[in-house]
Amino acid sequence: MREQNQGQEQRHEQPQQRSSEDRVAQIQEEWRRERPDLDVSPQAVIGRLHRLAARLTAELTLVYERYGLGEGEFDVLAALRRAGTPFERAPGELAAHTMVTTGAMTKRIDRLEQAGLVTRRRAENDGRARVVALTEAGRRLIDEAFTAHMRNEHRLLAVLAPEESAALAGLLSAWQTRLDGEGPAA
Repeated sequence: MREQNQGQEQRHEQPQQRSSEDRVAQIQEEWRRERPDLDVSPQAVIGRLHRLAARLTAELTLVYERYGLGEGEFDVLAALRRAGTPFERAPGELAAHTMVTTGAMTKRIDRLEQAGLVTRRRAENDGRARVVALTEAGRRLIDEAFTAHMRNEHRLLAVLAPEESAALAGLLSAWQTRLDGEGPAA
């Protein structure tokens, strides 16, 4: 029994520091060994994208935090700024632009309003409808934060050659378009 346990311990001992690519390859190796009946090749793409998404989110949120914003607040301010003058949208439109529920949007707007970065008012053409608008302080903040955000994104992509970045953008766009056309998984 001791010999068998030693073999298992040795089998699971791995170096602590591995790159994401090596880690995904290791996971695939382990699955190929344990389930040779399954094709685990999708993990080479999906696993790496999943790990990369977590890394990118961590890198991006560091910039938002320097401006006192969370990811959701940054998204709302950016959606309002992209709307152009007078930098306003209906709450439902904001929810659609940021892909969150209207309930989550209400909480984000509440926080931004308390911080003096947005205002809410009744729509001029429909007294029942509401409109959310950037304040001058909100516009200044999102302009500064977005400038820093773009610098950060350029930094993150600088490890790729321009042609690699363009090829990746094309592949991701094609994949997303095809998946979006497919609808939800059964």
